[in-house]
Parts: sequence; C-alpha cells; structure tokens
Amino acid sequence: MVSIKDIAKKAGVSISTVSYALNGSSKVTDETSSKILAIARELNYVPNAAARNLKKRETKIIGAFLTDFKGEVYGELLDGMKKVCNAQGYDLIVCSGKQSHRMLPERMIDGAVILDQTFTSEELLMYADRNHKIVVMDRELDHPNINQVLLDNKAGATLATEYLVEQGHQKIYIVTGPPGSYDSEQRMKAVKLVSDRAANVEWVEIVGDFNKSGGEKAAEQILQEYNGPAAVFCLNDEMAVGLYNRISDTELRVGEDIHLIGFDNIELTRYMQPRLATIDYSKHKWGSLACEQLLKMIAEEKVEHERVYVTLVKGESVGKA
Repeated sequence: MVSIKDIAKKAGVSISTVSYALNGSSKVTDETSSKILAIARELNYVPNAAARNLKKRETKIIGAFLTDFKGEVYGELLDGMKKVCNAQGYDLIVCSGKQSHRMLPERMIDGAVILDQTFTSEELLMYADRNHKIVVMDRELDHPNINQVLLDNKAGATLATEYLVEQGHQKIYIVTGPPGSYDSEQRMKAVKLVSDRAANVEWVEIVGDFNKSGGEKAAEQILQEYNGPAAVFCLNDEMAVGLYNRISDTELRVGEDIHLIGFDNIELTRYMQPRLATIDYSKHKWGSLACEQLLKMIAEEKVEHERVYVTLVKGESVGKA
C-alpha cells in the first residue's frame, strides 16, 4: 500500500509537507501542492482512514448497539437515530454481539447509544472513565460521560394495570419479558405497586420472552387454567399478538373471555379486531432524542437525563368484567 512516505520520497519533500498538501493546508504553495497531489494520483494513494481518525480523534460515525434486531420497535427507533445523525453530518452504524464492543475502545466510532444487554454496566463505566461518550436506553448509570434516555416503563405499566383493575377484573395475568431485561424489570416494579393496592385481585405471573412465541406459550397456561373471564397484561405487543393468535384458535373471544392489553403500540396492533389496548410512545422520538443527546455530549455541551413519556391506548380487547 502506498504511504505518504512514498509520495514524499518521489516529490523530494518532507512527510509533513505531503500531509499539509493532502489536507489542503495553506502552509504549502499552490505549485508544491499541485505537484504532490499529482504524484498521489499517479501512485493511486488511498488515505489511511484509521490513522487520520486517530489523529483527529473523530470518525463522524455513531454506533447504535442493540441486543436484537427483531420486532417492529427497532425500525422506527433506528430511523429516528439515523435522521438526527445525518442532519448533523454523522453516519450511523448498527451493531450487535460481543465482538462489536471493541469499536468503542478502539475509537472506530465517536460515541455509542446502548440498548444492548451484552454490555455489562461495569464495562460501560470503564469506557466512560476513558472519556468515551455514551447514551444508555436500557439502564441507569451515574457518570459524567453517560446520559440516560429512558422509556417511562413504570408509568406505562401503571396505566395498563390500573386500567384492568378499573374495569373490574378480579384475575390478572402478567406475561413478563426475559430475565435481565431492564424494561421488563421496571414494568414489573410498577405492577407490584398496583397489585399491593388491589389486594382483592388475583395476580398470576408468567415468564415470557418479548417474542410472539412467548405469548403463545403463555396462552397455553391460561387456557389450561381457564375457569372464567380473565385479564392479561403482556409486557410488550409482540407477546400480546402471539397470545391473541393462540386464543383466536379456540372458542374463547378476546375482549369477552380474555381481556388483553400490551405495551408498545406497534403498527400491527392497529389492524387487529378487536383493536388491542396498549401503551403508546414515540419510538422515533426515543431514537432521535438518544442521538441528539449523544451528539451534544460529543460537542462538549451540557445535557440532562431524558425520559420518553407514554399514554394509554384503549381498545376493544379490554372490556368490563
């Protein structure tokens, strides 16, 4: 591979002079610059991006780290991130898996948005100590180089469960997310607070996985135990859809025998009959806000932690007991 040393040798100038010319500096004359650029073209010189980035300490690339790419939430989320990055002259790359973690310490990216359980909090704090800029969407960390942009999970779960209690339901199933999920843990904390206040209600917890298959599996348990109308709060819409589909294969009816509410308001739920009750928030805004905060941090601007608010969408999938 041709280096600036090769260009300098052929041009009969110093390496620093070649560097100035290649970077358009006024420190070299137009004649010398033209000569150096002509030699560079002749030798098919390609700049070493990694070396240039190391010197400038910037890549103009932001990394979004996700545990998984499945599900409808991620599309809108990433679209919000991409639009903010592109508007400010940055590119966005989406990463997943342990091997991608090295992109941050090796400074292949200028900062990271984390929605990825494969990062430990200790690992992120270590990177923050090294002055890497990080926005977390899936945990709470206290560090000057880490900003939190979190979904208001507790408010959403409170709205959902209080709505079921207000409708008079005496038996409520909760289908959780996978173990270790921050969103699931926060939603379950809110469920616990509501259940403590509604002592006359029977609460049954079923471990789920945030996938349709988890909802289908939960439906099997509910069908086996069924002895009268019951309500179900799935901690995300993917599981609610899976549960809805399985119930639809039986004589029971959603909104009459099984009263169902989800969380996320994914587009598919708008076409379900009866319409699925769910918790809504802007995925696009969540993603765009995360990148806005990260770019401010990179620019050394002051930021405060942010929270994305939620609302209840009532649907015919929940009726009165």
